[in-house]
Amino acid sequence: MLYSFLLAIFMFLFIFVYFIKLFLFKFPKKFHFPGSHVLITGGSSGIGRSLAEQAFKLGANVTLLARDVEKLAETQKYLLEHSKTNKKNTVQYFSVDISRNYDEVNDIIKQAESKLGPVDVLINSAGFSVAGSLEDLHVDQFKKLMDLNYLGSVHCTKAVIGQMKARRRGRIVLISSQAGQVGLYGYSAYSGSKFALRGFAESLQMEVLPYNVHVCLAFPPDTKTPGYDEEMKNKPLETKLISESSGLHDSSDVAKKIIQGIVDGTFSIYIGLEGFFMNHLTAGFSPTTNLTDTFIQVFSMGLLRMVSVIYLSTFNKIVRNCAVNKKLL
Repeated sequence: MLYSFLLAIFMFLFIFVYFIKLFLFKFPKKFHFPGSHVLITGGSSGIGRSLAEQAFKLGANVTLLARDVEKLAETQKYLLEHSKTNKKNTVQYFSVDISRNYDEVNDIIKQAESKLGPVDVLINSAGFSVAGSLEDLHVDQFKKLMDLNYLGSVHCTKAVIGQMKARRRGRIVLISSQAGQVGLYGYSAYSGSKFALRGFAESLQMEVLPYNVHVCLAFPPDTKTPGYDEEMKNKPLETKLISESSGLHDSSDVAKKIIQGIVDGTFSIYIGLEGFFMNHLTAGFSPTTNLTDTFIQVFSMGLLRMVSVIYLSTFNKIVRNCAVNKKLL
């Protein structure tokens, strides 16, 4: 009886894996960085700079887009002087506000391509965060977050997507956040802009998949960057206490994980144990690019939902306790 049961389980798993691989999966081919053109927005600091360093070390030509010319020049100099593995490729930069005008962004990217060839990998890393309750935040802050975090990525992606489809080659990388997977106290503005990237990424992947163009959506946790340091100055206590559960990560470690996701063509890129739980629990209708992850999602959703309920209960308790301490309740 036990033998028959185990055989049935084995056959079920075999059929499941075969069905997924045959009907649902279109495995991306590995991407090779040497000689490619990688364009990174927000590449002068934070995760963007770490991504630029990793890509350049792997042999890519790199274009940096950001607003601050001095930071761009310093980053270019640093990459060229400190790379021990790439002495033949180059780094160029352009100062532009990607959130304002599509035509301007398109012109800048065309200039970048005229020097280094078509963009093979676009990494949309530019963004910022503002934490605060809805009552405390000005409406203009919501707009600024949407303009940069969401529309900035749309502008840059639109500028390169045509040539990627025509060449049947490309990776589009969108940097969301764990706050783009779950809404938390203090992130009503920030989460909205990061959740928007998920809808954009899922729709875009369905558009471009027949052309061998793959979308990668990264969900980094709190990462030690200048932007994080600035956010912490006015971060509500509730948000700080909730965020502590996932810890603080180094930008170079986050960048390495994202780079590997680009190589593999992974749609959902997560970092850390909490990222693992959140990625699988919020998978929903996301594209499937990894057989192991899909298997975990199918067979562990009930357990993961229980974990999420425990987390949410803990977070809600933090918010209530803070309200009591402030004598708001």
